[in-house]
Amino acid sequence: MRRYGDGGGQARVGVGVGGQAREDEALARAAAGALVAEAALTPKPGLPDTREADFGALRWSAGALVPGLAAMAAAARRAPDGPDRRLRTELGAIGRSTERAMARANAGTALHHGAVWPLGLLVAAAALEPAKEPDELPGVARQIVTFTDPGAPRRPSPGSAVASRYGAAGARGEARAGFPHVRRGLAALRRARQEGAREPGARLDALLTVMTTLQDTGLLHTAGPHGLRTVQNGAREVLDAGSTATGPGRSALAAFDTRLREAGLHPRGSAHLLAATLFVDGLWRRGGTVSAIRWWQREPADSPEAWTRGGTWGGALGERMAVAA
Repeated sequence: MRRYGDGGGQARVGVGVGGQAREDEALARAAAGALVAEAALTPKPGLPDTREADFGALRWSAGALVPGLAAMAAAARRAPDGPDRRLRTELGAIGRSTERAMARANAGTALHHGAVWPLGLLVAAAALEPAKEPDELPGVARQIVTFTDPGAPRRPSPGSAVASRYGAAGARGEARAGFPHVRRGLAALRRARQEGAREPGARLDALLTVMTTLQDTGLLHTAGPHGLRTVQNGAREVLDAGSTATGPGRSALAAFDTRLREAGLHPRGSAHLLAATLFVDGLWRRGGTVSAIRWWQREPADSPEAWTRGGTWGGALGERMAVAA
């Protein structure tokens, strides 16, 4: 197992404690940047975006995650034996503290509540195994969560309660399965690019693909099985209409968005997994974790513009992250 900053070969990025801390922060800012890019994507059905949300607050909330995510990267980098119960316990404690810090930064409201789980695990996986292909990181995250967290709250959360009630995988099940919806999102994102879609459209297609099968426990909690089916079926209808790259697909997307907003349905779990997808994809399109860390040490990774240039599709600085009507 080779870590960045451990003194060997290709996986060596920084030197000394200060260099390692900068590498941890680079991964954290990249993850926060993926969350900002997800928030900036417009129009997202039933989800906050640049049309009506206070985007500055969403960006501020994402930035509040950086210290905690960097601490997760450092904990993984220091883990002497790779994934084990000690690392799982430390990551759980840092994650809960990070959620609280985000809520304090936003006057008691965690605007990205729940995003720490997938992003934190993938950041830790990248720090733990930087030499692995980025697409393998969901599998590394799965290894981490095979261990129990003795510090986890004993009282069931709303998400875990409805997961038990309806037999849904929930956030924990998603991680234990190696984030299958991140893998599906990556496949949809790359397929759309290959078919000539502009980057915002490709990301929307990835989001819709995740929505079609994700058993979102947040939706189950607020709207029950009927609300979940409404989201899944509506996302499938958009893709069946030709996806966001076609006129019929964009019309179906607009109608789907209207239905969700009128019904008060907000598929936030899918949005968090899109952010996780963009994080892994960002590592991949910059040549892997090690070279991506170098790139992000030079670039403002927590800005939307950092996610619209320098990738496999090209792109221009400041490209508007919206689908043309």
